[in-house]
Amino acid sequence: MNIKQLVLREIFQRNNQLISSLAAVSLGIAVMVAIQSTTYYSEKAVAGELDALGANILLLAKDATVQDYYSADFQQSEIPESYVSILTSSGIQGLDNLSPKFSMPVEVGARKATLTGILPRNEFKSKATWQTTLGVFAKPQSCGITANIPGITDTTKTLVRKRVIEDLALNAMLVGADIARSLAIKEGDSLTVLGKRFVAEAILPITGTVDDGRLFAHLHTVQKLSGKDSVLHSIEIVGCCSAISTGLIQQINKLLPDAKVVTISQIVSTQIRANTVMKRISLIMLVVILVVGGASIANYMFANVYERRREIGIYMAMGANSQWILKLFLLKALIIGLIGGIIGYILGSSMATILGPRIAGVPVLPLPVYAVYSMIISTVIALLASAVPAISATKVDPSLIMKED
Repeated sequence: MNIKQLVLREIFQRNNQLISSLAAVSLGIAVMVAIQSTTYYSEKAVAGELDALGANILLLAKDATVQDYYSADFQQSEIPESYVSILTSSGIQGLDNLSPKFSMPVEVGARKATLTGILPRNEFKSKATWQTTLGVFAKPQSCGITANIPGITDTTKTLVRKRVIEDLALNAMLVGADIARSLAIKEGDSLTVLGKRFVAEAILPITGTVDDGRLFAHLHTVQKLSGKDSVLHSIEIVGCCSAISTGLIQQINKLLPDAKVVTISQIVSTQIRANTVMKRISLIMLVVILVVGGASIANYMFANVYERRREIGIYMAMGANSQWILKLFLLKALIIGLIGGIIGYILGSSMATILGPRIAGVPVLPLPVYAVYSMIISTVIALLASAVPAISATKVDPSLIMKED
């Protein structure tokens, strides 16, 4: 009978205390996996909501107020359009989807509305001085959603927006949901604004924001209708949240000292705070696993060594050396760690899948990478907790053991 067979037979024959040790490690791993899985999908969901919501950084004129921006979006204070070129050629990391805007009040039929000029993506790409900054429209690393996650991303809500803003003709117009409903405007209809004929290229989906009462047209068309060229009222920026927390705002302030940089601090701080809390809870659970699981396994191994003293003495009397005895107990610890990690991962993933939608409001799927982490963590805990008992087993004196009754 080899050492592996001895270990497996011993595990199955003396399993009462082993079960409690496995339970301690498995439950700790399960809670940690559940928290980490829920946090992962929660971060993706919040990032997706931020992306769908739009800008989390506003670039305004120095004397403009955020209240003016949100109440009217066509405040008198203006900033030069050249700020866009400065930003896109700056090389600042973490900027995404710059949206320069110029707004003015208009009347369409009997309905008052806000006409907002926006710059489509192809305008950025067509300017030679902006082509070097390819990262402006690429989602920065660790920001936003890298893949469609079932239940989190709803591409139907952003399909129209992304399709038309990629390339917006000078006579094309995007019509907000409220305006379209009140004036019975359909996609493809024509409408006249400030004496210019536009074609309703798309009806935007309901957002529940002031955008529902806006008309969007090409920035340069709106500037021409207003009689003001090369000026903006604002530049909306989607900034990576991790970049915001590590000095993005300070970099923009330094680059454009004559402008006011404002973050949607409540949105960003809520995301960062929620993620930080979840990560701290996960860290606390790791400490609990180390203490409780390690103590339980150590106690089990000490008891196992004491119970098997005569058996160990016999092995040593038959020629087994200290290294063989050490392998005997560490192999057992390794098996306990692997089993505990697998059970913990399965339980944790099940908990996250069931409770994640109820607690965090997002669907959670099992993450295979956590199976590897679970087995590594539980195995390391089991080996460390078993080290001292295993070493004590190698110090058993077979001659003294044989004299005991």
